Parts: sequence; C-alpha cells; structure tokens
Amino acid sequence: MQEPDRIVSIDILRGFSILGILLVNMPSFHAPLLYIDPLAWWEDKHDQFWYIMTDIFAQASFYPLFAFLFGFGAFLSARKAERKGKSFPLLFSRRLFVLLLIGCIHAFFIWHGDILINYALFGFVFILFYRMSGTSLLIIGSGIYVIPFLLLAFLMWKSGLGEIGIPNDLEGARQSMEAYRAGSFMEIVQQRFQDWYLVNNAAASIFLFLSIFPLFLVGAGFAKIGILEKPLHYKKILMIILAASLAAGLSLKLFPYYSSRNPLASFIQDQFGGPILSLFYLSSITLLIEKKRFYMLLKPFSSVGRLSMSNYLLQSVLGTFLFYSYGLGYYGNISFSTGMMLAVVIFMIQMAASRVWLQYFRMGPVEYLWRLFTYLEKPALGRIQGQPRGKS
Repeated sequence: MQEPDRIVSIDILRGFSILGILLVNMPSFHAPLLYIDPLAWWEDKHDQFWYIMTDIFAQASFYPLFAFLFGFGAFLSARKAERKGKSFPLLFSRRLFVLLLIGCIHAFFIWHGDILINYALFGFVFILFYRMSGTSLLIIGSGIYVIPFLLLAFLMWKSGLGEIGIPNDLEGARQSMEAYRAGSFMEIVQQRFQDWYLVNNAAASIFLFLSIFPLFLVGAGFAKIGILEKPLHYKKILMIILAASLAAGLSLKLFPYYSSRNPLASFIQDQFGGPILSLFYLSSITLLIEKKRFYMLLKPFSSVGRLSMSNYLLQSVLGTFLFYSYGLGYYGNISFSTGMMLAVVIFMIQMAASRVWLQYFRMGPVEYLWRLFTYLEKPALGRIQGQPRGKS
C-alpha cells in the first residue's frame, strides 16, 4: 500500500525492524552478552523462556531485514537521482560519509554494537552493482551470501565444532561488568572499543561483509523489479516466499533446540535461519497491509520507520543511560525478562512520540542532518499547515 511519495509498507517494515533490533540489543545493553552463554547466565525459567523466544523469532532476523531495506532504499535513491539528472554515486558517497561519521560517534561514544559503520563502508561497494538488472542483483546477492556460508558450515562440521558446547569467557564478562557498572567514562570508552573490535576486527569484517552486503543487493533487486511496490501483481510470488520462508526459517531457527546447542548449530541458526525468517516477516507484512484492518493495525509502525535512524540511535542512548555508570548504573542488575518488558515500553513510547513528531515535522533530527550534509542544502523541516502526513 502506498501514500503520496511513499511506500508505506517500507516504513512499516522499518518500524517493525526497529522493534526487533531493540529486542535483540536490549540484553547487550544490560549484560555482557558477548562473553556468555545466555542460558547459563540467566538460570530463572522465565528468563530462559523469553531468551529462547527472542533467539528464535528475533535474533539474526532483523539485521538482515534492515540490510535488505537499506539496499531497497539505496535503489530508490538512485532512481530518484537519475530522474533529476543528478549523479547517484556522488550523492550516495556523501550520504555514506555522513553515515560513517554518525556510526563512529555511535560506536565509540554511545554503544559498541553499532551497525552503521558497516553499512557505510559496505555501501561504497554497492555503487559498483546498482545498475545491474533486478534479476542479476537477486542472483548475485544470493550467491555471495549462500555459497561462502555453506562452505564455512561444512568446514565447521569437519573441524568438530558441532561437538563442543557454547563457550563462556568469564574473565571478559567480569571486565565488562566492572567497566560498565562502575567504571569512569574513559574506562567505559576503552571497554566499548574492546567490545566493538571483538566483533569488527579484520577477520570478523569479512564475515560481516558476507552477512550484510549481499542483502543490500537482494533488497535493491526487489526494488528494481517492483515486488513490494506492486504486491497484488506479485501476490503469488509473495505467497510462495511466505510459506517457504516460514517453514524453512523456523526449522533452522529451532535447530539448536532439537539437535544440540553448539557453535555449528548456532551458526546454521543465525546465518541461514535468521535471513530466511526475515523473508517471512517481509512477505507477510507486505501482504497483510493490503487488507484495511491489518493496515490500520500496523500503520503505527510506519511513524517509527520514518524516523528509523533517530529511533535506532535513541534506543542506544536510553539503553546505555539506564545501565552504564554515568547514568543510572543498573548494568548486570536486571533479569532478561525485565529487559524485554523494558524494551517493549521504550518502543511504545517511541511509537507515540514518533507519531506526534511527524504531525509537526517532515523528518527526524538525525534524518535532517543526514539529508543536510548529503545534498548540501537546507531541507524543509516543518510541515506546511494542513499538509497530509503521507507527503514528504
């Protein structure tokens, strides 16, 4: 479904992915998740139940969706730039440089789990591919993703990683607890960089590239073909994607629980189950909002989605303020279940605040700065009185 100048399904999907990202990120805000086995760390049955639910339905399924939407939006930007006779590579490069700067501030001064730096750096590679046909983008993106990870899964199986348990780094967990709960600001910055580097070192960056960049191409391929813009025309294809992704995605996401929890099972669960389940979310929401009652139910997500960057960064600001020593200092002092309830409350507040904000402004504060430095001209921020919210 569309409103003037917008594809509402994309805004709803962005808002939905922001909720999923918060559910996944919340445990990392208040506990040393990088270093622990969550089911060993949280021993209460309620905590373990909600961890398993999050692991199955959210973990590794919303970053792929967000990456898909990034590629989708990049192609729409390319199409818009070409219609206006402007250079997409130049505009997109400026856009990525600004995103890189925002990501660095986020990663090193707010929260270590930043994804924006990777999106910015991998986005430069996207410029080499965006002129390809939609079919080529889908095939190349799928191939770049599936082939290396199938080979890696085979190597992990041959090396015996399917026969060991989930590792725990208790010393790393202890250092995180000390720094984030009671450390000075500089000690937190040092710990934040250490945690960021653990996930973003040279070897891990190759893994991250293969996890994220191909989904840019798949998203751009969907945009170029017009599958989400014309859902009724592609209804049969979307229904096939929905059914297949639900069955395969859930089977793979459940894999560690009906086999055994080990690094290989977790790898299969995240690298294959996560993105496949994200296709279910993508296709089901796209089809559901063609029905008026579901459209009205899901439309509040669109307000969050239109301010996705501002809301994503605000979640990190709130999360670290609540739990780090320079804020309220509750790091390590709440249960997994409490964290999930807090995430839902934060998102509900974001949903209401985003709706109110968009009654007065065209875009969020971070989106405003992003557009300002991309186009090097001051965009209109306030709404014209009486202008419908669908326009931007």
